Amino acid sequence: MDYQYVYREEMDGVLKQYDAKAFYDEMMKENGHPKSHYQQFHSILNQFSVEDLHEKNETAQLSFLRQGITFTVYSDKTGTERTMPFDFIPVIIPPKQWEKIEKGMKQRVKALNLFLEDIYDGQQIVKDGIIPSDLIEENPYYYREQASGLEIPHKNHIFLAGIDLIRDENGEYRVLEDNLRNPSGMSYVFQNRFVMRRVFPEFFNSHEICTLEHQLSHLHEALKSHVPVNSKAKENPTAILLTPGIYNSAYYDHVFLAQQMGIELVEGRDLIVKDDVVYMKTIRGLQRVDIIYRRIDDEFLDPEAFNPESLLGVPGLLRAYRKGNVAVLNGIGNGVADDKAMYAYVPDMIRYYLKEEPLIKNVETYFLRDKEAREYVLENLEKLVVKNVGSSGGYDMLIGPHATQAEIELFREKIIQEPHQYIAQPTIRLSRAPAFQKNRFYPCHVDLRVYVMGGKEHRVLPGGLSRVALKEGSLVVNSSQGGGGKDTWVLRKRGEEPC
Repeated sequence: MDYQYVYREEMDGVLKQYDAKAFYDEMMKENGHPKSHYQQFHSILNQFSVEDLHEKNETAQLSFLRQGITFTVYSDKTGTERTMPFDFIPVIIPPKQWEKIEKGMKQRVKALNLFLEDIYDGQQIVKDGIIPSDLIEENPYYYREQASGLEIPHKNHIFLAGIDLIRDENGEYRVLEDNLRNPSGMSYVFQNRFVMRRVFPEFFNSHEICTLEHQLSHLHEALKSHVPVNSKAKENPTAILLTPGIYNSAYYDHVFLAQQMGIELVEGRDLIVKDDVVYMKTIRGLQRVDIIYRRIDDEFLDPEAFNPESLLGVPGLLRAYRKGNVAVLNGIGNGVADDKAMYAYVPDMIRYYLKEEPLIKNVETYFLRDKEAREYVLENLEKLVVKNVGSSGGYDMLIGPHATQAEIELFREKIIQEPHQYIAQPTIRLSRAPAFQKNRFYPCHVDLRVYVMGGKEHRVLPGGLSRVALKEGSLVVNSSQGGGGKDTWVLRKRGEEPC
């Protein structure tokens, strides 16, 4: 056994009425006792009364509000900015499970990066018949003209990836989605830990938890390793974070990451391109920029090369990029690899480029452009999840078992009209974990976004962002759809080196 603790099984305590049956539960066994890696946490939890927990929970929520830790919901008519709901029951991952996740994530991102390098060069994977060419050529996020022939530092297209994992009814981790463009939420990983440590210090004294202390230094190190070939300051390049501005849903994320990495947070209007070199406007004059971590989508990045009506981007940026005068992270055109249709081919990419079997499996996926699959899906919409291949954040998605007949008929029509635009998947019985809201514990579905940082080497942030569907029975964990966050603990054996 990996952990040292004393646990008394008679301590049913505050989770006595909790129902751990019907779904795989992260914390509790069906007999009402906690799993081995949660026993120490459970023992400490039982030392609190429900009133104590309520008071601490309120303190935690207020902490988020006072620090201005917010996100924006575009579709909310009553107000767009809100704090991320926080639930204090952490998701705890024992060392062996984490080891597999970490290796699986590095393997997946490495293959996806090789895929991006390939399709913007020789497209050997298409020539070898592994991936249909139309999936690439017709993909709206494939920017052949803009992204082909670029010299990218380390040939690394993916500086920061956010890979979404779920656990099925057997507790097996599976990849649900790859996010290779602008994965958000990393700031909440750190803030969840900060608030948890402040409000519940008791839990941290008795657990060996992988620290997050050096992770932002690793991120900064990875960022600065992408020095462009023509930089005049290769030892100390100037890096910036380019944001669309305060109305972007992830603006807090942008502010946090820029502050923590010690780089300037700028908007497009703060930059100018002269003689194919990017400069930042400062009170001391123009300052050359070497590395841009952009959080602006491709189509708005440079009005000369993409959408001419964009006011967010920087005219001439792509020219500077092409000449090796600046690096742009994440790479232009990454969207073709994290498309929901391309997702189904990632296991084949791993086998093709790495000659390895995927360590973490995908969820089975139906392509609705395929007539046979489409007919099956149209006959079984009430059992399946249907997703728009280009959408994110839980938008334009049908969860068949929870949908009304009108919603099912609406998606039936959408699929018939644009079958190539949708995929379908079985309704996975997502794992659950206890959540504490309104003075009671109840089971909520969870997933995990794991962050992979790419520079000279790949690093995986230990833990990641556990997202929880706080609406009872809901399967949608996205914050834009009412989901919240949990702290994620990766345990290490006592006496081992820090993670």
